[in-house]
Amino acid sequence: MPIQWFPGHMAKAKREVQEKLKLVDFVIELVDARTPRSSQNPLLQQILNQKPKMIVLMKDDLADPSWTGEWLNYFSNQGIKAITVNVNEQKDIQKVVNTAKEAAKDKMERLKKKGVRPRPARAMIIGIPNVGKSTLINRLVQKKIAKTGDKPGVTKNQQWIKVKKDFELLDTPGILWPKFEEEIVGYRLAAIGTIKDQLLPIEDIAAFVIKYLQDFYPSILIERYNLQEAVIDMKDVFEQIGKRRGCLESGGHVNYEKTADVILQDLRSGKLGRITLENPHNEE
Repeated sequence: MPIQWFPGHMAKAKREVQEKLKLVDFVIELVDARTPRSSQNPLLQQILNQKPKMIVLMKDDLADPSWTGEWLNYFSNQGIKAITVNVNEQKDIQKVVNTAKEAAKDKMERLKKKGVRPRPARAMIIGIPNVGKSTLINRLVQKKIAKTGDKPGVTKNQQWIKVKKDFELLDTPGILWPKFEEEIVGYRLAAIGTIKDQLLPIEDIAAFVIKYLQDFYPSILIERYNLQEAVIDMKDVFEQIGKRRGCLESGGHVNYEKTADVILQDLRSGKLGRITLENPHNEE
């Protein structure tokens, strides 16, 4: 069953992106390194046309490095330049600048040959909500110019931002698409906090995470919550985690909603370790 989600300001942002695309030389698309395919907006891919693009895998410090390498190869094989970024590392911020300048090099040379007065390269920076776009922009300009927050949909308007003398950025609001045709895409994005927890039952999101960990990172699940290895039943897993983490209500019963919140916060903060929720090879 498709998951519906499309606030009004996102519909407006999509139209504005389409209108402003002709003003830029290339596009910087941010994706979450834990869900590189699911965090690519198919709606935007349709309107980007043949505009040159670079992909930045954000939150690299939270993703499984072995799978991140696979994703970089995946994008490279598609002819797309992709880099990883931890916004707390200055070398990664400089890597964005260098890669952006390289992405605009051909366009700048063509303009120069036409006799156009030299100007900074212009890039549109896009990405889904809560991918870390505002934080990256603030690091690039070395001051707080874009609003940041841990909830989706912080940026509401477009704005031009100058990154030293290197290039100019057109910031855009995070845009989601009207519905997730594949239910698993919705669960992945909900798990990392891209869409608001109210969109899906929080217990279902946490159950999705637990099942994924059981399949791909079983030792992490066991060690983090001191689970018995034989426990695979979802109800029993919730019970054990809830009791160990003190998610209890009157009568000593486990509060499943609180337990689910603990699991999701552990994933999102990196306390579970570096985890990637999809791989580029037939991950379904």
